[in-house]
Amino acid sequence: MNIVMLDAYTTNPGDLSWNNFNNLGNLTVYDRTPSDKIIERAKDADILITNKTPITKEIIDCLPNLKFIALMSTGYNIVDYIYLKEKAIPVSNIPSYSTDAVAQLVMSFILELSMNVGLHSQSVKSGEWSECADFCYWKTPLTELTGKTLGIFGLGKIGRAVAERAKAFGINVVAYVPRIHGDEPEYIKILPLDEMLNISDVVSMHCPLTPETEGIVNSEFISKMKEGAYFINTSRGTVVNETALADALNTGKLGGAGLDVLSTEPPQKDNPLLSAKNCFITPHIAWASFETRKRLVSILYDNVRAFIDGKPQNVINK
Repeated sequence: MNIVMLDAYTTNPGDLSWNNFNNLGNLTVYDRTPSDKIIERAKDADILITNKTPITKEIIDCLPNLKFIALMSTGYNIVDYIYLKEKAIPVSNIPSYSTDAVAQLVMSFILELSMNVGLHSQSVKSGEWSECADFCYWKTPLTELTGKTLGIFGLGKIGRAVAERAKAFGINVVAYVPRIHGDEPEYIKILPLDEMLNISDVVSMHCPLTPETEGIVNSEFISKMKEGAYFINTSRGTVVNETALADALNTGKLGGAGLDVLSTEPPQKDNPLLSAKNCFITPHIAWASFETRKRLVSILYDNVRAFIDGKPQNVINK
């Protein structure tokens, strides 16, 4: 069984091991695969492993031995899973591996926006405290989170994990969900979208990318938000109209933003959010803690082994 990994580096830059995959077949690992090398490298693969290297219908038709695709991600829009279903080729993803890490980054953004730790630390190191006439100073308004309101757009596993952490900080939690399932925690108040936006001091996005959510954070959406509110996005970059968000930050309509995802990754140099006021952007790292990646690799191994054993698991195109 030939197993080919097309873009292994981001998942494992060297601090984890692929050795146990050798027990499952003949393993070939590529750190990165440019688009013009995909077919050449994948043509003999029985099992193909990919993270962000796209596998389109045209590529699939050039892979005569392909029997299974194992994703190193939860999202699966990078592969033509519908066409693969037609060809009876299962695709497995990695579900629920990064819930805690993503929630941790959301809270990191909220804490940074409310206290500006990085800014104040840098000012101290640049000598401002040493030269200060008083025993303390602050360069921006500082915000106490207790009693503030967090609005969560989407209440899946990550949204609920964020809510739990926010509650521990004394933050009131409200949420918008397209459909109420009846198992929502009692401390989370479910509201219509407009009302949630209007009362929230922080709005955090936790929804999948669908035709309904693509570009939903636009000028109209932002106009309904509380003046000076913070905006957090760790879901998908394209749920946001980036020009509208940059305008809202630059005009002061919003007080700040924390983003781990952008519409194009890596971003174009002219992306308006790169120069927007009080906008913190991390390079899609919510999933990237050591513990989280170790968990991902373990689930990936189990997915491949389950397929070889004839009992594929975590299949998204049944």
